[in-house]
Formats: sequence, C-alpha cells, structure tokens
Amino acid sequence: MSATIDQSLCIGCGICVDACPEVFGFNSEGKAEVIKETCETCSLEEISTQCPSDAIDISE
Repeated sequence: MSATIDQSLCIGCGICVDACPEVFGFNSEGKAEVIKETCETCSLEEISTQCPSDAIDISE
C-alpha cells in the first residue's frame, strides 16, 4: 500500500500527521504531504477514511 495526497483537497487539519507521522508531514503551505509512501505499523486505509476532505488516496 502507498499513499498520495491531493493538495487541492487538503485542508491541513493534521489528522493524518497525528495518526502516522512516519508517512505524513506538513509542507510549507501547512498542507499534508507524503514523506514516506508506506508504513509497516499504520493502517493507511484507515487513516484515509478519517480525512475530512477525502484528500488521501491509497493504492496497492
């Protein structure tokens, strides 16, 4: 599984960053970005469902 974030949809709430700081971080605009595409300990699919703006896409 790997994650991508649609910057045009991200509102910068930080839910994903709090849930998995290994994969998600903030860019200079205060929006979430993927800093590592995969994680062995977090469920990226579950984190993507928590995103209020549906900005996170998970692919195989």
